[in-house]
Amino acid sequence: MKKIRKKGLLSLLLIGCLFVGTTVYAATTQKEIEDTKDKISDLENQKEEAEQQVDSLNDKKEALESDLNSLNGQLNNIISSMNELETEIGNKEKEIADAKEQLEEAEEKSAEQYENMKTRIQFMYENGSITVWQMLMESDSITDFLNRTEYATEINRYDRELLTQFQELQQQIAEQKELLEGELAELTVLEEQMEEKQNSVNRLIAGTKDKIAQSDTEIADAKADVESLENKIAKMEAYEKELEIKKAKEDAARLAAIKEQEKEDTSGATYVPADSDAYLLGAIIECEAGSEPYEGKLAVGSVIMNRVKSSYFPNTISGVIYQSGQFSPVASGRLAYRLETGVSSSCIGAAQEVLNGNITINSLYFRANNGIISGTVIGNHVFY
Repeated sequence: MKKIRKKGLLSLLLIGCLFVGTTVYAATTQKEIEDTKDKISDLENQKEEAEQQVDSLNDKKEALESDLNSLNGQLNNIISSMNELETEIGNKEKEIADAKEQLEEAEEKSAEQYENMKTRIQFMYENGSITVWQMLMESDSITDFLNRTEYATEINRYDRELLTQFQELQQQIAEQKELLEGELAELTVLEEQMEEKQNSVNRLIAGTKDKIAQSDTEIADAKADVESLENKIAKMEAYEKELEIKKAKEDAARLAAIKEQEKEDTSGATYVPADSDAYLLGAIIECEAGSEPYEGKLAVGSVIMNRVKSSYFPNTISGVIYQSGQFSPVASGRLAYRLETGVSSSCIGAAQEVLNGNITINSLYFRANNGIISGTVIGNHVFY
């Protein structure tokens, strides 16, 4: 339990008189500081949400740009395929034209050969003046007769073979022309399909570009929100500094009373820590001095322990920390957040050292060092 050395009634009355003139003003200013810190905390949360919105919109834009690149790639492939198809269609049309020309030539030759054959047959067998009997009588020998008849037969056979060849060639060319026309029809259908696909991709590209433009507008609006919140935070931080200066001046005005508090002999006071004290003390140390050197962490813990042992403050760690108007992280909610999310090992270590008796400074107060209050400066804090 805490043991406090008895003081004379007169001393207590004198000290009380020193505090009467400044305590009310100090409490009011501290409340303003806490309210300002709360507003800054709210604004920072809003800013964080706005920045997350900007990040989300940037991610969305990047995804759309990736889709646009993919669609442009598809469009390039389609255009390349269509160019190839146009070349193939041109080649097929030329092949069909060549086949048509060959077919016409074959038909002409076939018709010509047929007419020639008819003329020879007509000449030899219908309109000729030499009969088979005459050929026999005019021949010098049977061999000569056979040769003459065989010649006529050979001419006839040749005509038939040549006509058959022309007819077969005509059939082949016709079949080839029909095949080419079928292939051309397939290429034409494929070209139409590719054109439709190209139109579809173009529509997707146009839609994606519209979405990217919309994303740009949304990003610009979100960034404007972030900038507006940053301006508000800057103004609130400037106001907070003004309040801190005002509070420092108030503390400076009552510094004599503070020094009287520090004169109290607390060497005989003892305190038995509760099981939760190390974690709670470490949490407030991290809130107040998380970015300070380890010496600064020990000094903050020492101030709290000095208050526990002083008759002017509550006599427990939790009582001192949660005393109204004393520690802004309590009012702003940062302490509750730190208790929920965890405390760093260095701050827990500093708290445990202080609870074990390593009190590095005798001060009862500390604040950001702005040059108004004289005291022991450690890091960015002045202890007084």
